[in-house]
Amino acid sequence: MKIDAHHHLWQFNELDYGWMTPEMTVLRRDFVARDLEAVLSANGIAGAVTVQARQSIEETRWLLELQRGTPVMLGVVGWVPLNEPGVRRYLDEFTAGPGLKGVRHVLHDEPDDNYMLREDFNRGVSLLREYGLVYDLLVFERHLPQAIEFVDRHPDQVFVLDHIAKPRIREGLLSPWRERMLELARRGNVYCKLSGLVTEADWSAWKYADLEPYFDVVLEAFGPRRLMFGSDWPVILLAAPYATWAEAVSRKLETFSAAEQERIWSATAAEAYRL
Repeated sequence: MKIDAHHHLWQFNELDYGWMTPEMTVLRRDFVARDLEAVLSANGIAGAVTVQARQSIEETRWLLELQRGTPVMLGVVGWVPLNEPGVRRYLDEFTAGPGLKGVRHVLHDEPDDNYMLREDFNRGVSLLREYGLVYDLLVFERHLPQAIEFVDRHPDQVFVLDHIAKPRIREGLLSPWRERMLELARRGNVYCKLSGLVTEADWSAWKYADLEPYFDVVLEAFGPRRLMFGSDWPVILLAAPYATWAEAVSRKLETFSAAEQERIWSATAAEAYRL
């Protein structure tokens, strides 16, 4: 069994998805539940975790509604206004059913690199454990020092690091990302998604050898027990088809034991998100 721990759905419009620049033509269309079902079926993936792509209550409601009628959508990581005093009303609403598994804020797009250390934001994050929700951590490599401090404020909260903190793969740089990842991984409440690597590499010219040093670091840091497979589909289409990324992961894991492969392909995600 394989689970994709990270994909997106959207109904495209220029206003809500301004980050999709004109050259990203492959993304500038709707990606809905039937598209997800088709790509998962074609690649032998049993189910997936759907992650927010814009910061709106309306999108979270839409994703949860889709999830209720789409069996391959195993859960949703949505968005709520964590820095607002009234955030509980949204958490109450969205956890009335079993679909919401976690919450994410697009931290790496905030103008303030210290946004995650704000007191109002941390008050909201401190509520998530009460609701049984994971916090998905979306940062660039440069944010890892703040991310470590942020995680340390919430030692009992489960965190999932998205896209291995987006290292500088295009430039072939491992440091200081490697050292900071090893430090973050010392916190046992942090899991990591093996996702997003190809879009941090050269979209048109990347090769497996470019990715392998980064695979090695996260395996050293988190081990199979806290690593999970994710595609970041359809964003991955900027650099590779879904199958190409899945094949790269399979190639890296071919020398691992069956139990270790199971952790990365499905069991870690099932554990972290309570699927």
